[in-house]
Amino acid sequence: MSKKRNEIIVPTGVQQVLLHACCAPCSSAIVEWLVQHDVRPTIFYYNPNIWPRQEYDIRKEESKRHAESLGLSWLDGDYDHQRWLDAVRGLEGEPERGRRCVQCFAHRLTVAALQARELGLQYFTTTLASSRWKSLDQITEAGQQAQSAVPDTIFWAQNWRKGGLQERRNQLLHEYQFYNQQYCGCEFSQRKAVCTDISQTP
Repeated sequence: MSKKRNEIIVPTGVQQVLLHACCAPCSSAIVEWLVQHDVRPTIFYYNPNIWPRQEYDIRKEESKRHAESLGLSWLDGDYDHQRWLDAVRGLEGEPERGRRCVQCFAHRLTVAALQARELGLQYFTTTLASSRWKSLDQITEAGQQAQSAVPDTIFWAQNWRKGGLQERRNQLLHEYQFYNQQYCGCEFSQRKAVCTDISQTP
C-alpha cells in the first residue's frame, strides 16, 4: 500500500476501480481525487433503497450527468426496490446506523462487487464512506461481507472524508449545481427525518 500526503491510501498498483456511487454530490470530490491520482473509476449507480421512484430517478440522472461531463464510464444498476425491502425485512424499525443500515450496505456492495468482477475489476469502493451521517465501521463491515461473498474482489476500505474531500464536495456541489437530497434515501430514513423536522418546529 502507498500512502498519499492527504492520508488517502491507494492500494499498490491499482489503476482502475469500480466506484459504487450513492449520488453525484458524494461522488464528485472522490472521482476528482481518483482521476488526479491516476486511478480511473467506473461509476456504478446501484441504490434500490431510494424511495420514492421519483427521488431515485433525480439522483440517478445527476450521477449520470456528472460522469458524462468527465467522460467516465457510468453504469446503471436495476431499480428493484422490492428486492431491497426483502433484504432488510424485519429491520424496518431499526434506528439510523442500526442493523438495517449494515444490511442495506451489504446488499448494495455485494451487487457492486459482482459488477466489478463482471468487468474484470478487482477493487471496488463506495461513496457511502464520504458521508458524516454514516458509520464507517458499518460500511467497512458491509464491504468485507461483499468481498467474502464475491471471490476475486477486494473492497477498498477508505475514509473518503479525509484530505479535504468533504470541503471539496461542498464546492463541487455548487459548481455543478447538483440536486442535494435531504435524507438518506429509504422510506424509513425519510420518516425519521420528517419526525425530526416536526419535533423541532416551534
